[in-house]
Amino acid sequence: MTHPVDVHVGKRIRQRRWLTGMTQQQLAGQVGIKFQQIQKYETGANRVSASRLWDIADALDVPVSFFFEGLEAEEGELAAKVPADLMGDKEALDLIRSYYAIPENQRRRLFELARVLSDVA
Repeated sequence: MTHPVDVHVGKRIRQRRWLTGMTQQQLAGQVGIKFQQIQKYETGANRVSASRLWDIADALDVPVSFFFEGLEAEEGELAAKVPADLMGDKEALDLIRSYYAIPENQRRRLFELARVLSDVA
């Protein structure tokens, strides 16, 4: 049986890898393992050791703490407002990628528009 923390860390690995446009094969090559192991980490089937998580964080250019962010929220109040697997949703990740591809001044205006629309709804 998979542990919820292992599943969460795996989702965060997949999320960051996908947002950077890196394949499982590329990440595995940078970390020095086979891509099948990355698959197992991302599903939570295998636990990531501390040293391996350090290497993955380095390859994905994030602090190790990144993989644990939002862990408390999955059980808390925020989980009721935002689906726990939001970052596992391909459409949501496509939206985030597209958002960050927009020039900053236009992105700021789009963000304000979205905020206003969500307040109205």
